[in-house]
Amino acid sequence: MSNKKIDLTVSELGSLWTSYLYDSMSLQVVRYMYEKVKDEEVKPVVKKALRIAEQHVRKMESIFQKENMPIPYGFTEKDVELKAPDLYTDTFKLTYMLHMGRVGMVIQTANLSVASRRDIQEFYGHGLHQVQDLYRLASDTALEKGLFLKTPYIPYPKQYSFINDVGYLSGLNPLKKNRILNAVEISHLSLNIETNQIGFMLMASFMQSSQSKEVSKFMKRGKEISEKHIALLSEVLLSDDIQAPISPDHAVTDSAIPVFSDKLMMFQVSLLNSAGLGNYATAAAASQRSDLALNYERLSLEVGQFAKDGAELMIKNKWMEEPPSAPERDQLGKRGKE
Repeated sequence: MSNKKIDLTVSELGSLWTSYLYDSMSLQVVRYMYEKVKDEEVKPVVKKALRIAEQHVRKMESIFQKENMPIPYGFTEKDVELKAPDLYTDTFKLTYMLHMGRVGMVIQTANLSVASRRDIQEFYGHGLHQVQDLYRLASDTALEKGLFLKTPYIPYPKQYSFINDVGYLSGLNPLKKNRILNAVEISHLSLNIETNQIGFMLMASFMQSSQSKEVSKFMKRGKEISEKHIALLSEVLLSDDIQAPISPDHAVTDSAIPVFSDKLMMFQVSLLNSAGLGNYATAAAASQRSDLALNYERLSLEVGQFAKDGAELMIKNKWMEEPPSAPERDQLGKRGKE
């Protein structure tokens, strides 16, 4: 077997860089939540998330050092004030852990699928098992406490059937009643309502605790967008007498004392925007009713503009770290020739 060192591919480099920013940010958020959590049933869940984030950050730092590459700046202890009053209820902390588990499974699976080097495959494979365990523990705890936000129920089908009318795909005729939603469409509507509820509560907490009026105004706009999207998607379910998911009373406290740096909060919202755009694109592709696809397209445009404005705000304040990029060949070719 050859001992020749294999360099990281651009996919591996990109996924490691992105993961480091995500995990170093998550580490600071979870450190704060662990410092404040009081519920003895929720504490083990937060502790597990904390250990996972710590291990991931250390492992990625060792990989960057082994490759003789600079470690991304990411997020540090300077981005959180542990002594600040509690900004979140323990119920919300549990909900956030559930969200971390879900997002983590998607991220680790995607990263694993583009990894070719054995050590990178093992890192993401182990990470996938860790976030699966986190999601299982968080969901079990939420179920026991009656806090798990379930999607709606519908009767089981009696037999299989085939679509025999192209009208099944319609949904834009105002003079004709839309067909009843199918299970796939209900599932995506419910998921997007739930993720918007998480975004709504996070941006509410960021709006009231931001140190910058500009950031607070941006968070207020994001909260209003989430609220509008929740109402629109819920209305689609309710029109077919299907109960929209309603989050329990898990929200933010009335503290307005800064907890996280504006840089960290803006990065967290940029991740929410990316996840939201991905969820909407997946839902639009899976939904067979044309009005649903059009709705998701309209909502995506609004989120896309919000994300663009957020990126410009981050660049303006020098909060956006630049990812590794390919060399600019034209400029290299000019060196020493002018």
